[in-house]
Amino acid sequence: MPEGDTVYLTAARLRTALQGKTLIRSDFRVPRYATLDLRDRTVDSVGSYGKHLFVRTESLSIHTHLKMEGSWRIYRPGQRWTKPGFTARLILATADAEAVGFSLGTVEVLPRADEHTAIDHLGPDLLGPDWDAGEAVGRLAAHGGEPIGLALLDQANLAGIGNIYRSEICFARRIHPATPVATVPDLAGLVDTAHRILTRAAHHPPWRAAVYGRQRQPCRRCGTTVVVQPLGAPTASGSASERGIYFCPHCQPPPDSPDLPIDSHHSYGG
Repeated sequence: MPEGDTVYLTAARLRTALQGKTLIRSDFRVPRYATLDLRDRTVDSVGSYGKHLFVRTESLSIHTHLKMEGSWRIYRPGQRWTKPGFTARLILATADAEAVGFSLGTVEVLPRADEHTAIDHLGPDLLGPDWDAGEAVGRLAAHGGEPIGLALLDQANLAGIGNIYRSEICFARRIHPATPVATVPDLAGLVDTAHRILTRAAHHPPWRAAVYGRQRQPCRRCGTTVVVQPLGAPTASGSASERGIYFCPHCQPPPDSPDLPIDSHHSYGG
């Protein structure tokens, strides 16, 4: 699933293509909005919050979420698409650009005044202008018995962290992902590290992972072989390792109860 930095950068590309321009075509390829026509409306702004994207006109907000497979691509008028046309769920075109949302997990249109309803359940946005570290610390601390590796995925605690960055944050702090939140040393420091890592990835791409995806390779710090702990069965979109936590057994020693629970009743994709 795309993470906060990917969504942030996608919003920036959409902003360049659409903001301040008049739509000459809109094509919602979802049944609920099949007849909605936004031609002649001006795009006032484009923004993101966690993993959520918003394209706004004067009165409406087009809310999309990439989920596992979604992406936005920008084309010149008449340019051939680089993804299959049947996967396009939304097209927004101006005189000089065509923005196409492929395989989007969510497409909805809200009155501007109701945009907040799409994100009210989320914690502070790590890449937002109103980032609140204290609020994020408090939300994590309320889940003291939960492993930090799972708590970081919960978008109700912090918005924008996915599988890649929860591995990177735990590695940067030398914390085993099974460590209960209540026993994490310096939780505020961990939150600051999360903010720093995502900010760097969003503002200084390309970003290179320190531990994610490096199973069976040497740790960049100590040379110990990096391992990945699967979090349940493979999904339709990939193997279990794609949802596993990567860590160094030496740099990140396990807590007293090292068994890492699998995902159960939580929903982490908000």
